[in-house]
Amino acid sequence: MNPGYLEREGCVVNPMLVARAQGVFYTGGGAWALLRPHSFERYFGPQRMKQEQDWLVKTVSGLLVSCGWSQIRTCTTAECLVQARRIGVGTALTLLAIDLVYVPAGKVRRSHALDAVIEAGWLVAWWRCRGSRVWQRDA
Repeated sequence: MNPGYLEREGCVVNPMLVARAQGVFYTGGGAWALLRPHSFERYFGPQRMKQEQDWLVKTVSGLLVSCGWSQIRTCTTAECLVQARRIGVGTALTLLAIDLVYVPAGKVRRSHALDAVIEAGWLVAWWRCRGSRVWQRDA
């Protein structure tokens, strides 16, 4: 898919760029929590009931790495980009919803509000790709 095609179709943002950038973000964030948990907790706060929730942090981190890696490795065909969008939008919506529920409730540190802004940014980026014929197969 060349940039000229995307521009003619009204796509404001290149979906391949969004997929790969989001993939790098999720892979890096997931790996950070898995490989450097103490550093991760310094920013996002210590987990309550540490031992009971340790498995959950590792599970979510592993899923983020998997989602991110899938997006990084996506090919340029319409089918691949549709799948990358589904992964990206689904993951961003899930993480945004969690942030919007648990930050105001005081269950997680306020630094998670920054993550909510970032997740909303991914959703906007995908929305700005809406004009491409790539998405018509997904309708």
